[in-house]
Amino acid sequence: MESLCIVGNGGVSTCQAFTRLDTTRVGLRPRAQLGFGCFVRERYKYGNLVIARSGRSEVGNSKDGNFAVENEKEEKRGGLILGPERDSSGSIIGFNLIPPSGDGEVLESHEDATTGGTEEAEDIEGVEKVQTRVTYNIVFVTSEAAPYSKTGGLGDVCGSLPIVLAARGHRVMVVSPRYLHGSPADKNFAGASELDCHIKVYCFGGEQEVAFFHEYREGVDWVFVDHPSYHRPGNPYGDSRGAFGDNQFRFALLCHAACEAPLVLPLGGYTYGEKCLFLVNDWHAGLVPVLLASKYRPYGVYKDARTILVIHNLAHQGVEPAATYTNLGLPSEWYGALGWVFPTWARTHALDTGEAVNLLKGAIVTVDRILTVSKGYAWEITTVEGGYGLHELLSSRRSVLNGITNGIDIYEWNPSSDKHIASNYSVDDLSGKVQCKIALQKELGLPIKPDCPLIGFIGRLDYQKGIDLIRWATPELLEDDVQFVMLGSGDPLYEDWMRATESTYKDKFRGWVGFNIPISHKITAGADILLMPSRFEPCGLNQLYAMRYGTVPVVHGTGGLRDTVQAFDPYSKGGLGEGTGWIFSPLSKESMLAALRVAIMTYRDHKSSWEGIMKRGMVKDSTWENAAVHYEQVFEWAFIDPPYIN
Repeated sequence: MESLCIVGNGGVSTCQAFTRLDTTRVGLRPRAQLGFGCFVRERYKYGNLVIARSGRSEVGNSKDGNFAVENEKEEKRGGLILGPERDSSGSIIGFNLIPPSGDGEVLESHEDATTGGTEEAEDIEGVEKVQTRVTYNIVFVTSEAAPYSKTGGLGDVCGSLPIVLAARGHRVMVVSPRYLHGSPADKNFAGASELDCHIKVYCFGGEQEVAFFHEYREGVDWVFVDHPSYHRPGNPYGDSRGAFGDNQFRFALLCHAACEAPLVLPLGGYTYGEKCLFLVNDWHAGLVPVLLASKYRPYGVYKDARTILVIHNLAHQGVEPAATYTNLGLPSEWYGALGWVFPTWARTHALDTGEAVNLLKGAIVTVDRILTVSKGYAWEITTVEGGYGLHELLSSRRSVLNGITNGIDIYEWNPSSDKHIASNYSVDDLSGKVQCKIALQKELGLPIKPDCPLIGFIGRLDYQKGIDLIRWATPELLEDDVQFVMLGSGDPLYEDWMRATESTYKDKFRGWVGFNIPISHKITAGADILLMPSRFEPCGLNQLYAMRYGTVPVVHGTGGLRDTVQAFDPYSKGGLGEGTGWIFSPLSKESMLAALRVAIMTYRDHKSSWEGIMKRGMVKDSTWENAAVHYEQVFEWAFIDPPYIN
């Protein structure tokens, strides 16, 4: 390994990362976080940086204010000079590599690192080409972010993706409410400290004062908006009596505060500034792009910012009566962006005009790009069946609509290191999986039968998840020699059904009402088959967890389930087979039972094929790093066109 020495007035620095400097073409860019920030921020009247091999202990002295690294052999061969690029004021804004002859031919130049420049790959002999990347100041706005707050996949996404993007060089802030429910979950915010920044925002007929709390963790600025409306028992959206009646106020407040946070919070010593990329998640953050377009850009603020809407579940849109528009703090002429009219059949009485405001619709109209959490769901929301009344609007914006499948936390969900399961295992040694199955049977009081197919279900007990199909199919399914374990909560009707079924089929069925993280890991590891008959599933995470644990998914062919599970084909690849599970369609009891019976038959009679299905699922790349690359491509597209104005 050769080194690069940089000599200046402050001493000598050595960079070990440069392995080839005797090349015909090299690209360099100063990075503030690597210690090159002084070359960008300080002004020098003169100066070139000469790059050469460091082959001896003697280093040349700096002369006439120049930075130089000299090597005797390099001088004979000719070094590479890093000449400064200056702006109109004489400040150095970058460096250009030029030949030592001084003929002025520029080999490579890059823009200032502090303004979100690019890292471009060059064809260097013997060095692998690196992917082009642009760094951004990214602001996530979300109603929940794990581990601070979580009710489902939204919390997982906004708790994991920001960390991966920060590790890839972006500056990332997550803005979310500071929920205090008077429960043990409140300790999740213990690491956040109050910032000396209280702001007032105008909405709902007056000035609302909010405070900010902040925690810097894993390279991300976690910012929590604090207001009394976030301090109450329940979950982020409601309690046992239903949704909170002031949710529009609570999340409008979040949006107003999120628009101010990049301008007023000096995180790490300086603010994020106006050139931000806002990632707004679902209707709770849908007011952000409307505010930027109506209240900030007309006055020259955020004129270079961009917004991307991430739709996790289109069924929830933030619809409220039209009269509430005046509470949102928007100019009156912007009503059309949020205005919504219910169809006649959905109105409550003959005098009901159906007029309402729809926060998600306002976001769809004003954002620069739209994302969903899978490619299949990006198509489904443009159809009458999956669009929930917004299909025509989404179809009109199809050119800026994309789907990116969610990733999973491969450290939390790792069968080789999972502390919740009885025995660890891996794709190279599957022996521990049967031990997990036996341990699960013991814990739940089922007969210990290692060879009996064990089917699992983990999820909410509601109509979307297809629980009604499971309920109708269970008596017929349990006629076979199988075991079935369910974990979830939701509709009291289905909770009571699970308890009754457990009493009826004591040796075959177990239903755990509620949600328990260790049990969810144990079911994922101990089951042979995971059943997911969802009516619609924007992405779905349980099938990804299952495949990583060698548990074979049987899923309805919708949304992210169809995208992530490959149907098993025993005849492909010369009889070796391919695929990671089974996909059934249409959504019916008969179709679901048929797929389950084929899976059970394969498990019993074709062990080698079953092992191949397991292993293909376990090695499938479902990491957030893979998803982050696709997000970065959409970020680049968002900045190609000018932002939304009116």
